[in-house]
Amino acid sequence: MDLRAEALNKFAKGVVTQARANLTRQKKNASKKLYDSIDYETQVYPNSIRLAFFMEPYGLFQDQGVNGKKIKHGSPFSYRDKMPPPSALDKWIVRRGLAPRDEKGRLLPRKTIQWILSRSIYNKGIKPSKFFSNALDTKLKTLPNELFAPYALTAEFLLELTIKENLKNVRTNALSS
Repeated sequence: MDLRAEALNKFAKGVVTQARANLTRQKKNASKKLYDSIDYETQVYPNSIRLAFFMEPYGLFQDQGVNGKKIKHGSPFSYRDKMPPPSALDKWIVRRGLAPRDEKGRLLPRKTIQWILSRSIYNKGIKPSKFFSNALDTKLKTLPNELFAPYALTAEFLLELTIKENLKNVRTNALSS
């Protein structure tokens, strides 16, 4: 195996491992769906290299955050006029074991919990976790300069390419649904 290919694979595997560890440490791993979806693909050509990271489309929103209607997180994504669908939160509520009670001690109906959470997310947004961005940035600092120097790549450029690729996937999946 080419030294460049070996270094690139080691780097990409390190980013994936660190991103997964960040998800777990931040307790953003309820279903393991995002965790299991983080992957990479590398290709080394005589005069260039290709590195692509993949994950569930919503991983981008977890990493970069989403601005709420009332609270802004400096994210490129925002809730404008629609709340997230309350039904999308159902399985998450069950996995997290959320079972709030009213003032009389009775369990609140799950649909009520879904609506309350949906409204809260709409107003407050989603705080950026940077689980992937930080992993990429950290691992990029350990990468030998000889690998990327000929291609003039930086952490910001690599992250920007990854985000653009994931946005294409989000849009493609939304259009085909």
